[in-house]
Amino acid sequence: MSLMTPAAQARPADAAHTAGQRPATPADARRHELAAFLRSRRERLAPEQVGLPMTGRRRTPGLRREEVAQLAAVGVTWYTWLEQGRDIQVSTQVLDAVARALLLDPSERSHLFTLAGADDPVRVRECPSVTPSVRLLVDRLAPFPAMVLNSRYDVLAYNAPYTAFVGDLEELAPGDRNLMWMAFTPSRFREVLVDYRTERLNVVARFRAAMADHSSDPARKALVARLLRASPDFAELWQRHDVMRPGNGVKRFQVPGVGLLRCEYTNFWLSPQLGTRMITYTPLDDETRALMDRLPARAQ
Repeated sequence: MSLMTPAAQARPADAAHTAGQRPATPADARRHELAAFLRSRRERLAPEQVGLPMTGRRRTPGLRREEVAQLAAVGVTWYTWLEQGRDIQVSTQVLDAVARALLLDPSERSHLFTLAGADDPVRVRECPSVTPSVRLLVDRLAPFPAMVLNSRYDVLAYNAPYTAFVGDLEELAPGDRNLMWMAFTPSRFREVLVDYRTERLNVVARFRAAMADHSSDPARKALVARLLRASPDFAELWQRHDVMRPGNGVKRFQVPGVGLLRCEYTNFWLSPQLGTRMITYTPLDDETRALMDRLPARAQ
């Protein structure tokens, strides 16, 4: 039989906490992961890869901490603390310098900034191009409307039936081929989208959520500034700071010469992150399915 009191039988974690050590937090885990990642990237580099001379035999592989600090133009002590997982403030400028010193590729650089909890000022932008295979798929989905959209809501590709919703985008300036812009300014899209007032609430909330991950993108800032000038309705919704994740749902379109289309829209993501996606519109009922055969067979 144990003669220990309940207090003496405290778990090791409780004992550590009692001794003055706080429990580990998600931030602690992220810093330790950052430290391990930096060590692994440093140890894989040879001095000659970064233009440093070989100076005798090395006891461990890769660069020394002081060499990384020298290449990044930061203090040796500071970099050592960073690689030890210390709780220190890290600027984006220093992270950028460390990424360059360690010759990180785009994926590694993104991982570094994510672990550091910082926004990359030179984040790799979404590729505005659409591959031929995606274009072929979008075209072959006719008579179902389909298009490709990026997280800035620029329409990158579309098939002929989709022009019944937005008109001939080729007639618009490139900066106007954007669903955010079309939802808040006079456009065919706003005319045929039955529930456009409700839909505008959703699109602004989703755009704001996406912008949190691209806050340094000048194109997004320019689009917001342009919308604020053009639409009091957008300005009012933007100030609400509502956010929403992208999702699937139902939209209704009253298309002149065709009728009321009740469509279920589905997102198909084309990149690892929630960026570029293909959106298809499929009939919600038999009546809509029949009406879709009356949509344009070629771009208007």
